[in-house]
Amino acid sequence: MILIISFIIVSISFFFIFSLFHTIFNQKLRYCNCEICHAYLTSSWRKDFVNLSDWYAHLLRRSPTSTIKVHVLNSVITANPSNVEHILKTRFHNYPKGKQFSVILGDLLGRGIFNSDGDTWRFQRKLASLELGSVSVRVFAHAIVRTEIETRLIPVLTSFSSEPGSVLDLQDVFRRFSFDTISKLSFGFDPDCLRLPFPTSEFAVAFDTASTLSAKRALAPSPLLWKIKRVLRIGSEKQLKESIDVINRLAGDLIKHRRLTGLTEKNNDLISRFMAVVAEEDDEYLRDIVVSFLLAGRDTVAAGSTGFFWLLIHHPKVENRIREELDRVMGPGFESVTASCDEMRDMDYLHAALYESMRLYPPVQFDSKFALNDDVLSDGTFVKRGTRVTYHPYAMGRMGRIWGPDYQEFKPERWLNNEGKFRPENPVKYPVFQAGARVCVGKEMAIMEMKSIAVAIIRRFKIRAAGLGFTETLRFMPGLTATVNGGLPVLIQEMRT
Repeated sequence: MILIISFIIVSISFFFIFSLFHTIFNQKLRYCNCEICHAYLTSSWRKDFVNLSDWYAHLLRRSPTSTIKVHVLNSVITANPSNVEHILKTRFHNYPKGKQFSVILGDLLGRGIFNSDGDTWRFQRKLASLELGSVSVRVFAHAIVRTEIETRLIPVLTSFSSEPGSVLDLQDVFRRFSFDTISKLSFGFDPDCLRLPFPTSEFAVAFDTASTLSAKRALAPSPLLWKIKRVLRIGSEKQLKESIDVINRLAGDLIKHRRLTGLTEKNNDLISRFMAVVAEEDDEYLRDIVVSFLLAGRDTVAAGSTGFFWLLIHHPKVENRIREELDRVMGPGFESVTASCDEMRDMDYLHAALYESMRLYPPVQFDSKFALNDDVLSDGTFVKRGTRVTYHPYAMGRMGRIWGPDYQEFKPERWLNNEGKFRPENPVKYPVFQAGARVCVGKEMAIMEMKSIAVAIIRRFKIRAAGLGFTETLRFMPGLTATVNGGLPVLIQEMRT
């Protein structure tokens, strides 16, 4: 036994020394004492900024080219629309997700669409575009959202409104709502998260933990740190492994169930449709595809809705104007809280308000690629092969060069033409849904869901802040999407005729 323990200790020590040697001599461990790198390494930026993204936005506004380098991370960060176009369109093939990125998220996302390149990515994108663009899937999705609103969201909000002073975390409600809807759409499985008393979903908890810890890997100055912890199965990497095991077990059970029932039942959920074209023995690939859909359909919708209502609470004039539009399109009154797709198409001001809220609080605050070869960005920034290149929608929404001197204002009117109709912006200026070949295939479905939530709540309820700290700047937790630390505590008041 002593010999075995000694062998394990020696093996671990050897691995650590070898990895350190490899990092220092082959990867050239970076150290830099420039202003930006020093502030990053010492976390001194926290003295003036509550979020890393706010600090980056400050640095990017200060940069003449709206581009900075963080040498210790071997990273280029940009908020320059010309660079975004260069990365996502002009030189798209030189900026894949890259092996470095796929390793960081590989345990959670596997070969899913957000973590793949080349033929694997093209296959999933083509399939996703066909399915999400089909009329039958859109009708199915709208029916799921409508049912979730009428049978769960409205009863929950009504329950809290009947108890004056009861505080509700609206972010938690949105996460439960979107997890129910995307689970039904993806798996044909109802986790039933949005009901009172709010249950704990093993799947949802595991998903949250895995998403947060995977994102923290990317913040480490060196991948060596989390890789050693993964080998030793300690700390955050042990938690991550346990959470992913839960996800794999539950997803595997659902896939097996669909395998058994798929031949005899007619199902509209996405996993049934993907099964028709994915090899029968490749359940792991199916798992990767669907987990990616869960990430996109749950977290982004919840994050977008949270930012929207936080801004709406601070801007009652915008809320009143939306309510006036709903009365015009749907007719006055509080009884009807769900709109048809045709009615939602006529809600230009609501559409503009949602886009404006995501300008300031995008669900995904930044996105990274890795340079395949040496390159020069449109603003003249040299990019060495292997460099992580990040475009930053959160910072771009806070750039006077892009949005004008009133960039800090929540102003839906900037998205409307002279006739009051919604006017889209160039996606390289507003890359909230990415741009070019990787533009989000679920964009229309996500907007439909956020609009439906907004219509139901604004139509029937008044939402007000709970707590004195509500006016402070939103603080975000580390993660793949923008999750507000502390949630969105509110008071609910039901509208009366």
